Amino acid sequence: MNPTNEKMVEMYTTMVTIRKFEEKIYELTATGSISGFVHLYLGEEAIATGVCSTLRVADYISSTHRGHGHLIAKGGKTNLMMAELFAKSTGYCRGKGGSMHIADLDLGILGANGIVGGGPPLATGAALTAQYTDTDNVVICFFGDGASNQGTTHEAMNLASIWKLPVVFVAENNGVAEFTPQSDHQCIQSITERAAGYDIPGISVDGNDVMAVFEAATEAIAHARQGKGPTLLECRTYRIAGHFVGDPEPYRSADDVKAWKAADKDPILRFEKILLEKRICSQADFDTIKQSVDTEMDEAVKFAQDSPEPDVSELLADVYTV
Repeated sequence: MNPTNEKMVEMYTTMVTIRKFEEKIYELTATGSISGFVHLYLGEEAIATGVCSTLRVADYISSTHRGHGHLIAKGGKTNLMMAELFAKSTGYCRGKGGSMHIADLDLGILGANGIVGGGPPLATGAALTAQYTDTDNVVICFFGDGASNQGTTHEAMNLASIWKLPVVFVAENNGVAEFTPQSDHQCIQSITERAAGYDIPGISVDGNDVMAVFEAATEAIAHARQGKGPTLLECRTYRIAGHFVGDPEPYRSADDVKAWKAADKDPILRFEKILLEKRICSQADFDTIKQSVDTEMDEAVKFAQDSPEPDVSELLADVYTV
């Protein structure tokens, strides 16, 4: 299924929103306005956008420590995300979760996750719920190449395959697990080779090509929604930022990063070329969208700055249940 022109413009806007949100977070973290570790999604925008553009509101996603892009692509509000990163009470988790734990169950966002490999069991559980309650909801499980080595990931895929659960495992393979190149922590060339062990479909695509991601995700989600079980979808990409803001990046060269920012690899520049060639957008349209997103980012920062900090009386609220 090909996306409509309107959907393609929406996808472009989502990618730009993710890019500009992350650039703003980099700036605010570097200047000390945001504390703690943040892991940016810069360069990987096509994956979250391509996958989530095929979902319904009722569908679920599980995310990772690098989750800002997933949340925005699934409909997360940038002002509430910004407030959470500022540790303000108006944030998604009332300022207590920070970058790696943002969730919005109303939007089907089960939460970002600071534990590598922590998402797959949650996604598989949500898929079991969808199956048990006889809905046709689908769950997307985002994880990285490092998490693909975790036992939790393999146990989740094994159970999902046995029970034919409606979950799509999306491996965002950016070629490096934290600081370790894929060739140093895996003998396989493609993560999809592991799909054979669970007798499920394995699809590998260029993760910087949003149209390729959209097409593959559409196929995998339809497969799951029809009760045929999970798919392992590998999206090959590259993070143009470090593992975290402040990462000295001794494991790669500046030339490599520069090459991935070029027009033939950057996912946004590549999509702009497609939109121009198809006469769906003009350069003026791109400029208008970017200006609108810039305004949204400024408003999100102001909202966060003007919001109150959590009151000490709420220290234990939402921490324990009875």
